Amino acid sequence: MGAQRMGMSVGVLDHFNIRTRKLADTVRFYEDVLGLEKGARPNFAFPGAWMYSEGKAVVHLVDISATDEPQKPDSGVVHHVAFVSQGFDGMKQRLKSKGMPFDARQVPGGDLWQIFVNDPNGVMIELNYEAAKEQGGGAPAERHDDVGAR
Repeated sequence: MGAQRMGMSVGVLDHFNIRTRKLADTVRFYEDVLGLEKGARPNFAFPGAWMYSEGKAVVHLVDISATDEPQKPDSGVVHHVAFVSQGFDGMKQRLKSKGMPFDARQVPGGDLWQIFVNDPNGVMIELNYEAAKEQGGGAPAERHDDVGAR
């Protein structure tokens, strides 16, 4: 309560960062599968890429292949990263056409449709679609189990 009253706010999430030994595969996933765009990045002393959605660099990638840092098998204590998305049926078709395994579900109550897909590093990506804004297509099955149980 105190921070808000003092005129301070953490604000909204800006980006997430992935340290990877699979930079090319990871860039390809975010471009070809999710539709983000590789864009401008400061001239850091280490290789990497910034991936943009709607003009914002929301995924920062750091290439650790030249280091001794081991590749983590998943996102560790951070279970998944979620995006507010549009075009549920289009994304399902895109994932199917690329042979990407995914899980589509409806949050209990029906207002939110979701797609879960893993990037090449094992980071789980959650795509959230507001049911009322989605055109046509079939709603996914309502599921009462939480994806966090996986």
